[in-house]
Amino acid sequence: MELSLSVRPGRGCTVLEVRGELDMATSPQLREGLQRLVDAGDRQVVVDLAGVGFMDSSALGMLVVMFKALREAGGRLSLASAQPAVQNVLTVTSVDRVIRVYESAEAAEADVADDPAGR
Repeated sequence: MELSLSVRPGRGCTVLEVRGELDMATSPQLREGLQRLVDAGDRQVVVDLAGVGFMDSSALGMLVVMFKALREAGGRLSLASAQPAVQNVLTVTSVDRVIRVYESAEAAEADVADDPAGR
């Protein structure tokens, strides 16, 4: 399945909406999209996973790498709207203990707007 990325401004952040499956074939595309945002100076990024029904370990690893890159740049990467199968992967691997996962993109945006430092 093809991956679709779209960027929109959020409240105090940039929201990257993802649609498709996140696997070994599509993870590089998401990484490039996130890296473009970081290179453009975006520091508060919410990845909206509402349109993602599947995520494998390569995508998970890439999200952790980009989380660390944003943190080192003084920013924050958050995830939102994870479907049950994706949420399960995040929970089983304990990635949801490292990267904040929100019920919705709006909830993530509100949290970033209230606390841009991510404390």
